[in-house]
Amino acid sequence: LKPAAHALFKKLKDEELELLVQAVESRGACESGCVWAPRGEPRGVKQALPPQVLLCRLYRWPDLRQPHELKPLCYCSGGRGGCGDVAALCCNPHHFSRLAVPETPPPPYSKASSSLSWPDEPQHPGTQLLEFSCNGGDWRGKRMALPGGDRSLCSPLPDTSLSWSTIKDGYWCKLAYWEHRTRVGRLYAVHESSVNIFCELPRGSGFCLGQLPAAHRSRAVRRARGKIGRGLLLSREPGGVWAYNRSEHPIFVSSPTLGPPGTREFTVLKVLPGYSAKVFDYERVGGVGGWQVPGEGPCDPHSVRISFAKGWGPCYSRQFITSCPCWLEVLLNRPR
Repeated sequence: LKPAAHALFKKLKDEELELLVQAVESRGACESGCVWAPRGEPRGVKQALPPQVLLCRLYRWPDLRQPHELKPLCYCSGGRGGCGDVAALCCNPHHFSRLAVPETPPPPYSKASSSLSWPDEPQHPGTQLLEFSCNGGDWRGKRMALPGGDRSLCSPLPDTSLSWSTIKDGYWCKLAYWEHRTRVGRLYAVHESSVNIFCELPRGSGFCLGQLPAAHRSRAVRRARGKIGRGLLLSREPGGVWAYNRSEHPIFVSSPTLGPPGTREFTVLKVLPGYSAKVFDYERVGGVGGWQVPGEGPCDPHSVRISFAKGWGPCYSRQFITSCPCWLEVLLNRPR
């Protein structure tokens, strides 16, 4: 990789090199801009890798081989073709994720039967949430009260439409954070096309779990919260919803559209750090019909459940997601 990397660096402008240094030194914690590299093989280098594959191998995944193993993140202009320049492409290694799909490799917990059931959810007391945002390095917080009895399991079902401008009430999903069987904080409405869910305050804004109060947290919950770190990036893109694991520990995901087409199997997908997965498919959800989970009754087929650091299912001591210390419920809205 050394001669190919040197040849690529020589073709980058100074500002592009500065952006690359910023992205590599922060390990993606700071959302730096696109690093534009000219297309084509550098002179004197035989069988050169594409620039994005080269830098991802150099700084993130040494075993990476092909471009199709990568997915541009939602904030990458190069991935959306936003630059308008066919002679250049983005090669910022932290603007890409590796694809995690259930088929490769099939995790043992994806074989679980739909006969699994979850315990009924209890009522939840009122709490407060601190919403944080960063403008020019100035953190500002806003405290909002939540009356008790708000159940996150009752949510409008979303349509399969891809029109973001017609989302009811201006949001496309709401997030509920749980610790075991207790929901902590209020529902967090997502209005932008993507949102960061994290425990440590990064540069930027999003749903900060670290600011959610709780009177009594077990040791298991505290340990799991310590592993959330930068958390995940949730984005609504054409055709579905994607989750990118920004933390240093795996996340585990389940939704009605994760299983093989035409099956009613309950699937849990393990997403490793730096990987992303399409956790909800708008085209496939139309054929799901009434989603029944024995022991719980009808289950919202337009929802996604994500556990931080801990998996659940037949191959784990935790049979249900309500046994996981920290998990997230994504309740998708219906456009009108």
